[in-house]
Amino acid sequence: MSFKTIGVIGAGQMGQGIAQVFATAGYQVILNDIDGAAIDRGIATVKFSLQKLAEKEKLTEQPAVIIERIQGSTDFSMLAKADMVVEAATESEPLKHKIFAQLDKICPPETILASNTSSISITRLAAVTQRPEKVIGLHFMNPVPLMKLIEVIKGLQTSEATYQSVLVLADQMNKIAVTSADRPGFIVNRILMPMINEAIFTLYEGVAKAEEIDQAMQFGAAHPMGPLALADLIGLDTCLSIMQVLYSGFSDSKYRPCPLLMQMVDAGFTGRKSGRGFYQY
Repeated sequence: MSFKTIGVIGAGQMGQGIAQVFATAGYQVILNDIDGAAIDRGIATVKFSLQKLAEKEKLTEQPAVIIERIQGSTDFSMLAKADMVVEAATESEPLKHKIFAQLDKICPPETILASNTSSISITRLAAVTQRPEKVIGLHFMNPVPLMKLIEVIKGLQTSEATYQSVLVLADQMNKIAVTSADRPGFIVNRILMPMINEAIFTLYEGVAKAEEIDQAMQFGAAHPMGPLALADLIGLDTCLSIMQVLYSGFSDSKYRPCPLLMQMVDAGFTGRKSGRGFYQY
């Protein structure tokens, strides 16, 4: 299947980054969000990001040419024009089910529906549509324009044709695609989130301060960023959601979310996006 137009649902940190990489690869992009102000902020962020990349001579086109390919819209029905829609909404399974059911009604039968979910079952998302063979996981890493990896997740019903089409897209975006079975957390978050959760337990139990935990992993394990700073970047609410998916999906106590993580989310301390997490921003 050939693609010309890509829909992206959600103009937050992930959605705007996904829109940027598709536009940079030459695709027309419809960036959809229920909040028009969020779309404006997202496109402004993309412009800033493209300018920075241009200054470093990492673009083959002028930023203005790329940004022209992104059309913002609060009209959900506009997504019917897309050859593929990538959902990058909040990590909530009921919300994603609602979005996929709506997309299934408005998009032509041949349109591929993808989710940027970091942990939710693609098989269950596909089951709310009448095109389960055309539903797939396309999990980008944050920050999307800089991180090379995409996890491609095949649901139980995903067809080989859908899978191969997505691999071509990943290659055209100059991304490295790794394929995961549809299991809780997929590859990256099944490994990464328990480590972050353990770092939070280390803080919770008073073993060391946040800065010391991060320094230990940066300078002792060669991590580019400490696990607590990384949690703030990802969003503590997202970390908690993924840990809850792992805990319920495997019924294994090793995935139990740290009480401190739950408490911080309850307080609204979700990391960089709220201005406060394990650090203040």
